[in-house]
Amino acid sequence: MLSSVVVFHAPRNEGAAAFAAQLGRELERAGVKATIAEAWADPPEQALDEAGLVACIGGDGTVLRAARIIVPRTIPLLGINMGRLGFLTDMSPRDCFQRVERIVAEDWRIEERIMVRCDVLDPAGRQTLAHGLNDIVVSRSSPGRPIYVDVRIDGARLANYRCDGIIVATPTGSTGYSLSAGGPIMAPTEHHLVMTPVSAHLALARSLVLQPESTVELQVTSDSGAIVSIDGQEEMPVSNGVRVTVRQSEHVTRFVRFKEPHTFYSDLAERIDTQLSSAMSPGA
Repeated sequence: MLSSVVVFHAPRNEGAAAFAAQLGRELERAGVKATIAEAWADPPEQALDEAGLVACIGGDGTVLRAARIIVPRTIPLLGINMGRLGFLTDMSPRDCFQRVERIVAEDWRIEERIMVRCDVLDPAGRQTLAHGLNDIVVSRSSPGRPIYVDVRIDGARLANYRCDGIIVATPTGSTGYSLSAGGPIMAPTEHHLVMTPVSAHLALARSLVLQPESTVELQVTSDSGAIVSIDGQEEMPVSNGVRVTVRQSEHVTRFVRFKEPHTFYSDLAERIDTQLSSAMSPGA
C-alpha cells in the first residue's frame, strides 16, 4: 500500500495547481501523506526520499522536469495530462480520480524508459554531469551562425559537422526535437540512442541508431558560442574545445502505467493528428 506521494504541478497553471491540491486531499483521505510542490521550485528532498510515487500534473515539460529531479532515486512516476500533447502522461484528471483506489493499492504496472547522460569537460579540466529523459543537444547559440561539431562514436571519428546542432535522443525523446529534425520514431522501451544532426552541411545528414553501449563524443568549435541543452529545459554555454560525452545513463525513469503497452502507436498517431488539426484550424 502507498504511504507517501509527492505531487508536482506545472507552474503558472492555475488549473494544474488546483487539481494537485484536490488530488492531495483525496490521497490524504485514503491515508496517504501528500506533499504538493511546483515542479520548478526547489525540490522537497526529504519528501522525495520517503515517497513511493511522484505524480506530475501538467504537460510533458512537467514530466521531464520531474524525471530529472527524481535521479538517482527509483521512485515511479505517474503523469496526469493538463498540457497540450501529453506524450509522457498516462491519464486525464478524470481518469485519475476514477483510479485513486488503484493508485493507493499500487495496482499498476511499471514501464522503464532509458535516460541519457552527458559529461561536459572543458579545456581546464572542469567536468559537469547531467541526465535527461528526452535528449542532449549541442547547438549554436547565435541565429544564422553554424557551429562545427567533431563527432566520434566509440572512439572512431565519424565526421566534422558544420550544422545548427547535434541531437542525441533516447527512444522517449525520438518523438520530440529529433523527430522534427528528421529522426526516426523508436518504441519507447527500446534501449538504443539515436543521433540526429540538425541542418548539416556537406556531411552525413541522416540519423544514426546507436548500440545500447555506444558512446558519442562531441567536440565543439564556434566563433559565436554554443550551448548544451538537456531536455530542452536546462542549458549550459560551451566554448571552443569543450568535449561533450554522451551515453546511455545508468539511471532509468520508471513510469506508472494503467494502459496496455500496445496502445503506444495508436496514441502517438492520435496525438500527432490532434496537434496537426489544432495547428491548421482557423485562428490557430
